[in-house]
Amino acid sequence: MAINMVANHAIRAREDDIIFGLSARANEAIAKYGKENVINSTIGTLLDDDGKLVAFESVYSELQNMNPADIAAYAGLAGIPAFLDAVVKACFMDHRPEGFIRAVATPGGTGAIKNAVVNYTNPGDTFFTASSYWPAYTTIAAENGRNFDTFNLFNEKGTFDFESYKEKFVYYLEKQKRVLAVINTPAHNPTGYTVSDEEWDMIIDLAKEYAAKDPDYRISILVDMAYIDFAGEGDTRTFMEKFGNLPENIMGLFAYSASKGYTMYGLRNGALICVTSNEDLATEFYYSCAHSNRGNWSNGTKGAMQVIANIFADEEKYAKCEEERTKYRKLLATRGAAFMQGVKEVDLPITNYCGGFFVSVLANDPTALCEKLIEKNVFTVPLAEGIRVAICAMKESDCRRLPAIIKEAMNELGM
Repeated sequence: MAINMVANHAIRAREDDIIFGLSARANEAIAKYGKENVINSTIGTLLDDDGKLVAFESVYSELQNMNPADIAAYAGLAGIPAFLDAVVKACFMDHRPEGFIRAVATPGGTGAIKNAVVNYTNPGDTFFTASSYWPAYTTIAAENGRNFDTFNLFNEKGTFDFESYKEKFVYYLEKQKRVLAVINTPAHNPTGYTVSDEEWDMIIDLAKEYAAKDPDYRISILVDMAYIDFAGEGDTRTFMEKFGNLPENIMGLFAYSASKGYTMYGLRNGALICVTSNEDLATEFYYSCAHSNRGNWSNGTKGAMQVIANIFADEEKYAKCEEERTKYRKLLATRGAAFMQGVKEVDLPITNYCGGFFVSVLANDPTALCEKLIEKNVFTVPLAEGIRVAICAMKESDCRRLPAIIKEAMNELGM
């Protein structure tokens, strides 16, 4: 008779992560058929046209020139002060909201989301996000005794389904007396959608309406902005100003990922940042999140924090880093345009793509479509309503030809 040694809540499905599994299968195909004959669209990191991970020279030269003792030292629970100042600038740029702002360092955006969930919901509460979502949200919920729900992301026009969002917002606020809404924008994973400023007006106005109805309501809006630094050529930060001067029972939270924005994936560097009209609540945020840090990862990677601090302290270093980011942001935009041209030519059904790392293709049997594409040496990731294409990991020519390959596979499956 089989027994379990782990506690009941820790019994998990015995299966590997699907994305890493598909990536391994893609690498096997590359070894067998050659890199030029395989499209690996599973990887959620930015690769150059030779398939190599993009790592900013401005970031890693700074790390290499650092005193080893400065890299090895502890960073402090909340992060080093120079980093906390710099990461607030990195987050908001020219659109810093009016209000009291504090930051606490975390190991990437994942740590920021975890801290938001733990500190702004109660055990047993439900937080929610859009129906297409990063699967780790459910892991964070399960690991921390919370529940997870979704609203429908797109309406019939292919834009943000505010009515569905409102339904879940009101339901959980009235049920729990507090709500945590997670909005992944700009360049949403996995669709590439960006919530418009007009849609943000509706989201913020709804929060203000209910904040005024009952002073005991606690409303937190978490912006998961992992991909903002590669979200397109336009100004994608204007919405941030809308979080200024809100009622004190509305908390703006921003999960910023320097891991993504500064190509520091494995160094795990990020922060959770709050915006509030109440100074005491900003202080409360700081100490609550620092306490969470201590009970989980203790403190973050000092060397990674110091790199960001150094870049923002030196105009020449900052300019060099921005030059690199601009180069690769334009490369990503070129890939996106190539993919969209291919989509148009074969009438491939996709969701509303605005920019960023990923595009979602609609399909009624995502697993079957993924397997059919593997027969063609194309590797994608199945979603609930389609497949995810990672244009961040593909060269322009592959982005251009992939829609036709996907359409061919769909036709073969009778989709």
